[in-house]
Amino acid sequence: MQDVFGTVLFVVVALGVVIAGITMATSSGAYKQIGKGGLFGDDDGPRRREGGGSAAVRDEEIRQMLQARSDRRVRKGGEPLDIEAELTALTRTQVDPQLLAEIRELVASRNRRRIRQGKEPLDVEAEVARQLGDLS
Repeated sequence: MQDVFGTVLFVVVALGVVIAGITMATSSGAYKQIGKGGLFGDDDGPRRREGGGSAAVRDEEIRQMLQARSDRRVRKGGEPLDIEAELTALTRTQVDPQLLAEIRELVASRNRRRIRQGKEPLDVEAEVARQLGDLS
């Protein structure tokens, strides 16, 4: 009985190793699918925001909110808002003075480097405006 137990144990362990190897070889992508269901996106990349992403859509939504505010003011007996002026004030790009100074300093140092290399210096104000445009 002792000899049969060792043989049976060896055969069961060997069969388990063979079955585990076959299972691992045939289902290599199974673990990559964990968590990929209806609740989660199937791509691993960054997700796009839903809704309007363009400035025109944003401006139209702001106009609608300003129109509603103006209508409420008129109902209460006040003066109507100038919607376009309010929209311009709300969407105007506001630049931090420290950021502006830092960009201007960066352009000035670039100009010094360009002059040392024998190149034409950049127009400081135009380059600052370009860099601010890149940031927005």
